[in-house]
Amino acid sequence: QVQLVESGGGLVQSGGSLRLSCAASRNIFSANAVGWWRQAPGKERELVARFTSIGSIEYADSVKGRFTISRDGAKNTVYLQMNSLKSEDTAVYYCNAVWYDRDYWGKGTLVTVSS
Repeated sequence: QVQLVESGGGLVQSGGSLRLSCAASRNIFSANAVGWWRQAPGKERELVARFTSIGSIEYADSVKGRFTISRDGAKNTVYLQMNSLKSEDTAVYYCNAVWYDRDYWGKGTLVTVSS
């Protein structure tokens, strides 16, 4: 059973920073894709940032220049450093990974940005 466990969410003021972590129970470098999605109240889940199978990184336009995704193979952990947070970044953030064309999701961690 593959597990993805997120941590690091919380309440932060606008302009502040948070770092999210996602610990995986499987080798993240063998994933077709691994990264972060988010879902704000009343909105659809959207991609934030991810590594693709060829090692490239994709970012949502809304977070470019503010968020940075990284990974540690030794810990099988993916990180999302979020700087210059805005109220519109408030959402539940989910870790996602794809192995053998199957999607796996964490339970999510809530990020609340107060203005």
